This record gives sequence, C-alpha cells and structure tokens, in this order.
Amino acid sequence: MNFSVKITEEDLSIRVARVAAIAAKHADAVDFEGRFPYEAVEAMKTERLFGIQIAAHFGGEGATIGRIAELCSVLGQACSAAAMVFAMHHIKLCSLVEHGDASEWHRTFMHRVAAEQLLIASATTEGGIGGNLRNSICAIEVDGPVCRLEKDATVISYGSHADAIMITSRAHADAASSDQVLTVFLSGQYTLEKTHVWNTLGMRGTCSDGFLFKGEAPAAQILPKPFAEIAAQSMLASSHLLWSGVWYGIAVDAVARAQAFVRAAARKSPGAPPPGALRLAEVSNLLQMVRSNVVAGLKAYDDAKSDPDRLMSMGFAVAMNNVKIASSETILEIINHVMLICGIMGYKNGTPFSVGRHLRDAHSAQLMISNDRILGNTSSMLLVHKQDTSLLG
Repeated sequence: MNFSVKITEEDLSIRVARVAAIAAKHADAVDFEGRFPYEAVEAMKTERLFGIQIAAHFGGEGATIGRIAELCSVLGQACSAAAMVFAMHHIKLCSLVEHGDASEWHRTFMHRVAAEQLLIASATTEGGIGGNLRNSICAIEVDGPVCRLEKDATVISYGSHADAIMITSRAHADAASSDQVLTVFLSGQYTLEKTHVWNTLGMRGTCSDGFLFKGEAPAAQILPKPFAEIAAQSMLASSHLLWSGVWYGIAVDAVARAQAFVRAAARKSPGAPPPGALRLAEVSNLLQMVRSNVVAGLKAYDDAKSDPDRLMSMGFAVAMNNVKIASSETILEIINHVMLICGIMGYKNGTPFSVGRHLRDAHSAQLMISNDRILGNTSSMLLVHKQDTSLLG
C-alpha cells in the first residue's frame, strides 16, 4: 500500500518537473509581455495536473492540499505567474471537492474537470467592496430551473482563458450582503466585457483583468452549501496555504541565485570569506522560517479537516491568517537580502542572478488578500478568542 503511494508521488514529481522546465523557459517573456503563460498551462493539461485533487472515483488522483502546495512551490521556482494560475485553480477546485459531493451536477462536473483538464477561475472581488470576499452586492436570480447573474467583477484572474468561473453573489435579491452562494458557470454560459486592464508591477502573467460578468445557467450549478461554510471550511485554508507555497517557491529560487553568486565569489578568492556570505546565512534562516510556517499550517489544516466545527472556529481562522501574513511579509525580506547579496548583478535584468522579477512578483503577496484587512479580522477575533500557544497544538 505504502509502496503504491510513493510511486504515485514520484510520478507526480516527475510530471510537475517537466511543467516547471517549460514554465522557466518562458517566465521572463510572460513577465515582460504581461501575457498568459500559455506554454506552462498547456503543459499542466498535458501532464493532467488540473484534476489531481479530485477523488479517484471521480477520475482524479486524490492529491492532498499538502501535496499540491509542494507542486505550487516547485512551479513558483520556475514562473510565479504560472504557479499562481495553478494555485488559484486548485483553490477553487478545493471548494468543489469538499462541498460539491452532495450534488449530482457538481459530481458530474468533477468528472469533466479530471477528464477534460478544465481550468477554473474565481470571481469573488466586486466593484464597491473590493477584495472583501465575504460580502457581495450582486445577487443571483433564480427563475425556476434557470439562474442569472450580473456582476461587476473588478478582478478575474485569467478570466479570458478559463473553461469555467466559480463566482460569488448574494443568495437572492433580498439577502444580506453576507448571505452568499457560489455558482459554477461554464464557458459559453457567460459573457465577459473587459472593464479594467491588468497592467501591474508584478504577477503580470496572471492576466487578472476586470470584467462585467453576465451569466445564465441551470440553477443546479449553484453549490448547495452557503458560501459562508465553503469559505471557512475550505477556501480560507487552501488560499493561504497554496499561495504561500507559490511565494515560498519564489523565495527558494531567489536564494538559490544568491547561493550561486556567493559560491562564484568564493572560488575567485579562496581562503577569504566572500562578501554576502553572512547575509546568505541570514537568508537561509528566514527561508527555513517560511517553510516551517507553511508546513505547520498544512498540518493544522490536515488535523482539522475531518471536523467542520474546528474548521469554522476562530482559532483555526487565526492560525490560517497568521500563515498568510508571515509568509507574505517574510519573502519580501528574503528577496531584499538576495538583492543585497547579488548587488548590481541581481538588480540588472538578464543575468543568472537577476531577482527583479522575483521582487516585483513577491510584492503582490501582501495584497492578496490585503494584509491590513486580514490583520483587522484577526484582531477582532482575538478580542474574544484566546491565542493558542501550545507547541504541540
């Protein structure tokens, strides 16, 4: 039994390594041109990576969030944008896998995702509320067997390239802003009118343009559980953990470039400690802190996964929020250190030690979702919840 699991994981590592090699080859062009990472995404489909989280009886491979976070890290070392597309697809897929099993339509859709390697996008941001995903202005209209939705979605990452979009809205016209549902719309069931162009400092290849979304589909495509439960029980953890996997991968590649730079300097001056050696030791420490933070978060999610009440608890939300805050802030410190180690060769584009793209992409981490918003939510919870300080949990 254990042998077959190891073989599966080894096979997955080989497959993602092939994708990473393609992603790395095109990473600078994706960034410079601000274009979608077509080559890497096509390779993901060829290697059948988009369905790996889906259970085997639905045609997938039953990969855990921990395993997917590791793949996000590998891809993050190659191309941040391609890795983020992979991560965001699996964040949405996590909501489907964890909450769609009770619905015949969503079970069939999972089969399709695995068989056809469909790419799923997310539309949770909205004009007037920004990135506050737990509130919506728009409301879905259910008319017998049909549902309709119009949403000013200010950001839909790779929306123009997706095969389906999972979109939040109020449950009905009279619902409170926090009474939300999540609906799957397939390509062909909606139109996208571009309202904002994604011209950014970093993560340019995610092509996260803004759109006016208009969709009509069978009402059966609305997930049966309230979005409040979906967000707390799957989306919160999967977002922070898979994003952190991508960010860790960015930092790993930056540190590898710094290490190569210091080794080259050491070979030129044998017997003398090269400039940057101490900073390399410091940055190794910081990288280990990020890794430990993500690993602890993955374990916390794995431990809580079978207990819906625990997943909905304030303690779990605080823990996941802290994973995101720590990862997103520390990787910037790491890459700044790397820039100082590599000096002008790190600052210049087109050298083996260039980390400008890494630094620009890493700056997005504190904005997805805004760290200030997350800290505000955490501070409110800590007014009534005692901080967990146990080493063993």
